[in-house]
Amino acid sequence: MMEEEELEFVEELEAVLQLTPEVQLAIEQVSVPQDPLDRADFNAVEYINTLFPTEQSLANIDEVVNKIRLKIRRLDDNIRTVVRGQTNVGQDGRQALEEAQKAIQQLFGKIKDIKDKAEKSEQMVKEITRDIKQLDHAKRHLTTSITTLNHLHMLAGGVDSLEAMTRRRQYGEVANLLQGVMNVLEHFHKYMGIPQIRQLSERVKAAQTELGQQILADFEEAFPSQGTKVAWLDKIDRRYAWIKRQLVDYEEKYGRMFPREWCMAERIAVEFCHVTRTELAKIMRTRAKEIEVKLLLFAIQRTTNFEGFLAKRFSGCTLTDGSLKKLESPPPSTNPFLEDEPTPETEELATEKGDLDQPKKPKAPDNPFHGIVSKCFEPHLYVYIESQDKNLGELIDRFVADFKAQGPPKPNTDEGGAVLPSCADLFVYYKKCMVQCSQLSTGEPMIALTTIFQKYLREYAWKILSGNLPKTTTSSGGLTISSLLKEKEGSEAAKFTLEELCLICGILSTAEYCLATTQQVSRPGCPPTTAFS
Repeated sequence: MMEEEELEFVEELEAVLQLTPEVQLAIEQVSVPQDPLDRADFNAVEYINTLFPTEQSLANIDEVVNKIRLKIRRLDDNIRTVVRGQTNVGQDGRQALEEAQKAIQQLFGKIKDIKDKAEKSEQMVKEITRDIKQLDHAKRHLTTSITTLNHLHMLAGGVDSLEAMTRRRQYGEVANLLQGVMNVLEHFHKYMGIPQIRQLSERVKAAQTELGQQILADFEEAFPSQGTKVAWLDKIDRRYAWIKRQLVDYEEKYGRMFPREWCMAERIAVEFCHVTRTELAKIMRTRAKEIEVKLLLFAIQRTTNFEGFLAKRFSGCTLTDGSLKKLESPPPSTNPFLEDEPTPETEELATEKGDLDQPKKPKAPDNPFHGIVSKCFEPHLYVYIESQDKNLGELIDRFVADFKAQGPPKPNTDEGGAVLPSCADLFVYYKKCMVQCSQLSTGEPMIALTTIFQKYLREYAWKILSGNLPKTTTSSGGLTISSLLKEKEGSEAAKFTLEELCLICGILSTAEYCLATTQQVSRPGCPPTTAFS
């Protein structure tokens, strides 16, 4: 019976020991068999040939057979021991399974206990967490309440202080306090539904309104306008001295109250200029008959000096079109008496020609305040034009009287015909008048002055030049500049003495000088006079 069970076990063991090639290969890689009998690809023929490689080795065949039988016997003993040991495996396995089941039941009970304890711990943690959350909410609400109460205390105290300082006109302290009150008030925007908070906000707005009105009233009181709008032109310099003092007082007293970028001093000066121009225009229309040339020129000079002072002191950024003046290039000047900006080419050309010592024309005004006050004098420049008309007439009469008193120029064969001195005096006077007029206006007054000069330039041509040409017997109507320039032959050619020739040359040189100079100073759009053509 035991032998049959052993045989069945051996068959089962052999069936189990039939491993797949992959498993067998893995086993060989892990443990390389030392005995050829342990190899899966065992070949009996090769193994016998290994034991008996030659015929002489067959002599030991009995010894080899005995060793193999001994090894087989040992293997049989080992297998028998193993098979017999497995007979009790079933009973031991059942006992082990029962013990394992008991251990599992015990483990399940412990796990259940742990789970119950974990649920209890979780519930306890939730309760603790709920209490902590409540404490956090309470702390946050308490902190918010304390902060809000502090802000409310600051706001209430700040509003009271703001109203008190406003009444006492403590503007320096109010400036800082008002900003702080506005910052605190921002925290109460969501509480405006509360009547007390809304009342405090209304008090702040009322204080702001009252403060603005009070400051404006104080400034109006600090800059009184009584007596500054009725002064006549002879007191105009006192106007400008007054505003200069007011600007100094403003900088000392109120300069730090306003941001620098507001340019308050410049705004005050510009407003003064607008008021002054309006009031001067009114009073000059009312007292137009009292305006004299000297008084008008005095007022214009003082006004242009004041405008130059403003240009040095301020930038002109507060003017309505100040930004356009800085960005746009000024239009080309049509005034022949204003100097153009020199270029490197013109300077080099002037150096080559030796014109550096020549008198230069005044530069075009680059002043954003130019005309801000002096524009009011332009309608009254007719007084200046009429005066220059009278002065030019007297000047021509004086030139005629001087020519008659001094007689014709003495002959000088080395120099030829010299230009009459009166001609240079006439153009110097004209240039002086044009420069004075161009500083204020380049419009109708300049054209009117040019027209007057044309008239007296013609009188100069007829009274001084043509009127003093020598008389001849061949010309019944007397000599003219045009007739002198025509070539004559034979008996038609007039005979002149040396003095008469010098006089004629001087008159012709003067006429040529007048023509050239007139063409140089003629304004574009105004044709030059044809008195010398």
